[in-house]
Amino acid sequence: MENTILLVDDEEGIRKVLGISLADMGYAVHTAENGDDALRVFAKIHPPIVLTDIKMPGMDGIELLRTLKQDNPDTEVIMITGHGDIELAIKSLKFEATDFVTKPINDDVLEIALRRAKERICMRRKLKEYTENLERLVEEKTKKLIDAERMAAIGETVAGLSHTIKNIASGLKGGTFVLEKGIELDDKTYLTQGWQMVKGNVDKIKNLSLNLLNYAKSTELHYEICDPNQPAKEVAELMIPAAKEHSIALKTEFDKNLKPMRFDPENIHLCLLNLLTNAMDACKDDLSGKHREVLIRTTASENGGVEYCISDNGGGMDEDIRAKIFQSFFTTKGTGGTGIGLMLTKKIIDAHKGQISVRSEQDKGSEFIIRLSESG
Repeated sequence: MENTILLVDDEEGIRKVLGISLADMGYAVHTAENGDDALRVFAKIHPPIVLTDIKMPGMDGIELLRTLKQDNPDTEVIMITGHGDIELAIKSLKFEATDFVTKPINDDVLEIALRRAKERICMRRKLKEYTENLERLVEEKTKKLIDAERMAAIGETVAGLSHTIKNIASGLKGGTFVLEKGIELDDKTYLTQGWQMVKGNVDKIKNLSLNLLNYAKSTELHYEICDPNQPAKEVAELMIPAAKEHSIALKTEFDKNLKPMRFDPENIHLCLLNLLTNAMDACKDDLSGKHREVLIRTTASENGGVEYCISDNGGGMDEDIRAKIFQSFFTTKGTGGTGIGLMLTKKIIDAHKGQISVRSEQDKGSEFIIRLSESG
């Protein structure tokens, strides 16, 4: 099964020539002439490796890559590009393509790309075996100490953290690959793109480490008598540059009649920053072309406390996602998120004896509400 490959190209001559080369390398080759045909063939044979042209009529290679990765994330996809398709090739790496080869295809270069794909398949299998062995060992050692419910929670947390680290590692590997291409070809575009990818994933490692430290430490609150508007104003001011950069209208509505109350301003600041950052990301990811807007609002609650509301008109969430957003390491951002921000936010609000809730509708946006009571 590992030597099965799906070759996708709209030119019959390329399919024939490449098919012969791949067969000589020991692969069982299946072919498709376009993206839709490729999906039908893939559903029947589930090949571990797909080799596809990046430019095709109808569904192009990028869209085929995204569709395959959405339902079959472990599939290794190698892109075939022309010399003028550098931007598309780099874009494909961001969507987790394994590699790309340029036309006319050199058999040695193709063989290297295929070897890299098979190494990734082998590494993933070994990682799965290691993870399964580790989980089995943890279960054996802790069975006498904790109950089944606690064990399930630990297993979920370990799996979530492993998934997050794997995503960051994949991003770093993609960035270093582009850097190596840039060095090899003395291409400044590759060097710049690769460096930006590496920098972004280093930032993710830093944020993951800080969030893990914040989540792991006990939530010891440092109460002060403060203006409830203050952390909301500070967070809004912090996000103004990002809002302008991405053409997002950041609106504020602060209740001037709020009375000072007792809470931990630093931790509430962190919660509001997490929620406002998520709202901005939801708008940035929305490609519908509509006017993008985020609102942060404060109002007095009925019990004499404060209600913080952060809403956006981004892509929203369906019912299934809404039910999971506060679970361990759950994220809707793919490789871009860690899934810790909302976990930490809920932990802080729970420590304040407050409440956090969400209302959301797909394609219409989301609204998060934090309620803190004066006696909390």
